[in-house]
Amino acid sequence: MIYRLVDRGADGEPRVRDFSDVSELVARFEKIGVDDCSADLRLRGFPVFRGLIGPIPERDGTIARYETPEIFEKLTKEWSAPQRRKSKRKTPDADATA
Repeated sequence: MIYRLVDRGADGEPRVRDFSDVSELVARFEKIGVDDCSADLRLRGFPVFRGLIGPIPERDGTIARYETPEIFEKLTKEWSAPQRRKSKRKTPDADATA
């Protein structure tokens, strides 16, 4: 299992760091409980940390993702924004205008 932390880098953009052991997150954040209601049963029992959103399943359950609230909000807004469709503009046929 990979534990992924997504927070804000020095440039303000999302920064992704992967850890092979949860102890890295435990050393950086206060553990306040365990996930007991995830829709993804594989994540039940995973730690919940003060100041982080997660765990969030990623890539078929091989990654447990944790995000800071500001990154969670930013990525959620981007994800939920309506996608613009490329319109096919019809151009008049050159022969039709002559």
